[in-house]
Amino acid sequence: MKKKQRNYNYQKRILITGGAGFLGSHLCERLLLEGHDVICLDNFFTGTKRNISHLLDSNNFEVIRHDIVTPIFLEIDEIYNLACPASPLHYQHDPIQTFKTGVLGAMNMLGLAKRTGAKIMQASTSEVYGDPEVHPQPENYWGRVNPHGVRSCYDESKRSAETLFFDYKRQHNLNIKVARIFNTYGPNMHPNDGRVVSNFIIQALKNSPITVYGDGTQTRSFCYVDDLIESFVKLMDLPHDFSGPVNTGNPIEFTILELAEKIIHITGSKSIINFEPLPQDDPAQRKPDISLAKKRLNWEPKIELEEGLIKTIEYFKKTL
Repeated sequence: MKKKQRNYNYQKRILITGGAGFLGSHLCERLLLEGHDVICLDNFFTGTKRNISHLLDSNNFEVIRHDIVTPIFLEIDEIYNLACPASPLHYQHDPIQTFKTGVLGAMNMLGLAKRTGAKIMQASTSEVYGDPEVHPQPENYWGRVNPHGVRSCYDESKRSAETLFFDYKRQHNLNIKVARIFNTYGPNMHPNDGRVVSNFIIQALKNSPITVYGDGTQTRSFCYVDDLIESFVKLMDLPHDFSGPVNTGNPIEFTILELAEKIIHITGSKSIINFEPLPQDDPAQRKPDISLAKKRLNWEPKIELEEGLIKTIEYFKKTL
């Protein structure tokens, strides 16, 4: 028989895998502010103690150094499975370990959720759509993914993890949630993660040439981290009948060149723009259809790109 969730005046014991990472650290802070008991689990491959150091004095917060490729036994009420390198630079560093984290890690967290009766959310990704032929991308689009390219270790592990989540729901009636995350930025980003926003900001602050791949006409949509975390919490609060997947991202589209020019303007940088060849399988367009999120989560992003960039630039000024 599955254990019932504890109810100590609505305080939940929540496990966040990848809790010291960019998104995980913001989620830890948000859930602590709501009064919950938060366990941050991280192997610190890309996560950093700096992201969570200000939370360590809280009696409701604990940190465990652990890799979810190996099972762990805890008593929890909810799991946010965010553990996995998310930037191409990091997930291509050890593609086999990336795939193990995405698939074996998901399986281990699902097993933990099954044993404890916990609700569990999978942080999936817009990369499940690959280089899409449908624009913007709705949740019912199956994607166009290269199964054996340099990005496949990440793309296919996330697609496989979604499969596992829905199989556990069908076979074990597990209460699952799946969020497909589009480009997100904000404070606590790793300065060397190779993502476009952090790359451009650091290059601009150093007055170094800004590297744009291709001709810069490829598009992305950028969601500020506070907006994204709000979508996670709203998704987890929904009843058992809604599992997703649901797109979580900002539907306002910008070219990469526009982003570079905007960052140069905000920072007052003297950087010039250098154009380099496109990496393999780099998608030409990426924009979420968030109709489902608006309808079921009553959510849409509030923070505009310029406002979010100003906050992010201030963070990088301090860390640099």
